[in-house]
Amino acid sequence: MKLSFAAYSNPGNFVRIAAKLLPLLWASTVFAFALGLFGAFSAPPDYQQGETVRIMYIHVPAAWTAMLAYAVMAVSALGSLVWRHPLADASQKAAAPLGATFTFICLVTGSLWGKPMWGTYWVWDARLTSVLVLFLIYLGLIGLWQTIEDPSRAARAVSIMTLVGFINIPIVKFSVDWWNTLHQPASVFRMEGSAIAEPMLWPLIVMALAYTLLFVTLHVMAVRNEIIRRRIRRLSIALVAAGEPGMVCILPAEAMS
Repeated sequence: MKLSFAAYSNPGNFVRIAAKLLPLLWASTVFAFALGLFGAFSAPPDYQQGETVRIMYIHVPAAWTAMLAYAVMAVSALGSLVWRHPLADASQKAAAPLGATFTFICLVTGSLWGKPMWGTYWVWDARLTSVLVLFLIYLGLIGLWQTIEDPSRAARAVSIMTLVGFINIPIVKFSVDWWNTLHQPASVFRMEGSAIAEPMLWPLIVMALAYTLLFVTLHVMAVRNEIIRRRIRRLSIALVAAGEPGMVCILPAEAMS
């Protein structure tokens, strides 16, 4: 039986589909991390960086996933503003804390790498500064969601700010090409081929896949929880308006069904 895109994007259907997908997603994530970490610790040390190069297998995928999360938010923002779809609102809200977390991991691991390589934990390099700005944008959007109580008004405001903030993504990506920075340029995806040796490249790609799967898994969980949370909120308001506040205590179990 074929289902339309509208049927798949229906919040109620999404909750049911997520329940079936999550075990597979978690299993795939665990397997990818196990394979990636095995490759990361089996890879040879770099001739210049030594064992410090292993930070790359945590740092680089975190940076990629941080930008992926913001791209998901931007697409969801368009869905919220143009089609006013409730699933787009939930997707946007769920992605923000995840993106902030991956950006934080990127900043911390980058600082740990920078100390032995550059002699300092932090420099106001174009790439580092733009990633810090990305982290602050994430925090600002999370704060905006918390400030505005009405979900529809919050979604519109956050959608506009998300699309405005998207201009920082190409700055993060191309900052090493546009300005003379300490941060090394792109090493994996280049026209002339990867600059990373194959024994180091494949664990990096597997770890990037593992991070992506982790983000997708956590995002699906967070969207599902946000849908249930909004359903409970609507039912609570309806029951209070109907003069039955005593029924509110049983809503979580009822909303899950």
